[in-house]
Amino acid sequence: MQTILVQYFEWHFVDVPRAILTGWRNFLVFNFRYFSVPQLLSTLFSYWRRYRTSYGRGFDIKVYFEAFTFNIISRVIGAIMRTVLIVVGLAVEIFIFFAGLIIFVAWFFLPILAVLSVCLGLNLIL
Repeated sequence: MQTILVQYFEWHFVDVPRAILTGWRNFLVFNFRYFSVPQLLSTLFSYWRRYRTSYGRGFDIKVYFEAFTFNIISRVIGAIMRTVLIVVGLAVEIFIFFAGLIIFVAWFFLPILAVLSVCLGLNLIL
């Protein structure tokens, strides 16, 4: 049978840090999948919203040039939009990483902060 002090230390320094790490990991995985970073990387130079023009039958230089130009522009727009989404997704991923790190480290300093707060409060009263 454990004392309440041992149970508290086990809860504060074992159970909750494990839960914080699990939640932190879940946020990181969710964000990575929400922004679909691997899929965006694999389709980086695909057409924007599948907009493309057929070259048609036969060879007409005007139709060929129009289709070629439109398809290139569609791919460039697609690459720009996907790059923006990848950068935003990675920026949010970095933010979540550092926010989780701050929360994880801060959790271990909360007992010290609580004791210092009580001591400072008693000094103000006395």
